[in-house]
Amino acid sequence: MRVIIVKLSVRLTDTLALMLLGVLLFLTSSATGRVLHVQPAGDITSIGSALALAESGDTIRVSQATYQETDLRIDKSVTLEGVDWPILDAAGVGPLVDITAPDVSITGIEFRNVPVSFLKENAAVTITRARNCEIRGNRFRDTFFAIYLAGAERCRIVRNEIGGSSENLTSAGNGIHLWQCKDVAITGNTIRGHRDGIYLEFVKHSIITNNISEQNLRYGLHFMFSDSCRYVKNSFVHNGSGVAVMYTANVHMEDNTFADSWGGASYGLLLKDIRDSRVIHNVFSQNSVGILMEGSDRVRMTGNRFTANGWALKIMANCVDSRIEDNDFIDNSFNVATNSRQSFSTFRGNYWSSYRGYDLDRDGFGDEPYRPVSLFSLLVESDPSTLVLVRSLLVDVLNLAERILPTLTPESLIDPSPRMRPLS
Repeated sequence: MRVIIVKLSVRLTDTLALMLLGVLLFLTSSATGRVLHVQPAGDITSIGSALALAESGDTIRVSQATYQETDLRIDKSVTLEGVDWPILDAAGVGPLVDITAPDVSITGIEFRNVPVSFLKENAAVTITRARNCEIRGNRFRDTFFAIYLAGAERCRIVRNEIGGSSENLTSAGNGIHLWQCKDVAITGNTIRGHRDGIYLEFVKHSIITNNISEQNLRYGLHFMFSDSCRYVKNSFVHNGSGVAVMYTANVHMEDNTFADSWGGASYGLLLKDIRDSRVIHNVFSQNSVGILMEGSDRVRMTGNRFTANGWALKIMANCVDSRIEDNDFIDNSFNVATNSRQSFSTFRGNYWSSYRGYDLDRDGFGDEPYRPVSLFSLLVESDPSTLVLVRSLLVDVLNLAERILPTLTPESLIDPSPRMRPLS
């Protein structure tokens, strides 16, 4: 009797194993999907035809060729994969791809020639209210908007090359544009020649890291009403202005480079009406203004390096409870400018290359406080035409007199413990 039970158990176990294996094979097959090949001489000759035939889970593999197609809608969870850089060319007709399904991936495609429109935001790739999509390793050439996300969540824009050729703001779109999105990662992209390299509006909990945004007409990065976002290790060089942060809270900006933004209204970083944010370990080099702060409260600014700017920092009197500590100010024409004799923010422990004090107790900090707002900078703020005297002997005499007997510079805007040596 025992033998019979054992044999029966073995048979049941074998049957169960076969059933489980069948289920596993079915699930694997469903998850993997089919591979549809698009090629000029094949059974499927257009991307649009492949999308019509595809089911969720399929991969559409596009061979190298030029495909002139527009208004392609991806409403299934598929992967669109290019082989040897196939070109999807709008030929100046309209937008190219609109993604409305979740879990869509596009890689290895070159998008071209999306036309300018003054009625709608024509884009090479649009993601509309979809989740978990990825646009990775593509090229964009002369597209009005390159990548446009509206109402998207948990999407990734990774290592794309985006190049525009617009010469004026009215006919230029943005390289990467996000509206009402959250939990988006924008990583390792290169963006040039657009209105704004990266634009965010009403975006939450997103990260922008390791991007190069340069030679854009207006901003390298422009964002408004976008709380709790992080911007880390990006390069914003030779844009109309570097970055504008407006009407936002809880922003973290770290290890970025802001350089070569020159002009009457240019700056490396604009902080306008923001609060509870951090600007840490960034480099501001050769900008008309390194940082311009207006109406910004409780901003922590530390470990930054300001070199060879016109104005390193312009901080208006309506900025409250901000801390500017442990930064390097080196060879700027003006270190700090303001519009009032009052200051409601704290300066402490910064290095100022123009400091002429001494350190008798050798603790690394000057024994005399430093006043970073010079008398001449106040004159320039009230009458910009006096800037032509910036290298004259008269300016040196004015600043020396103000250091000896300060009467006009803000009494409360001082660094009580300036560093004797730079931090970096």
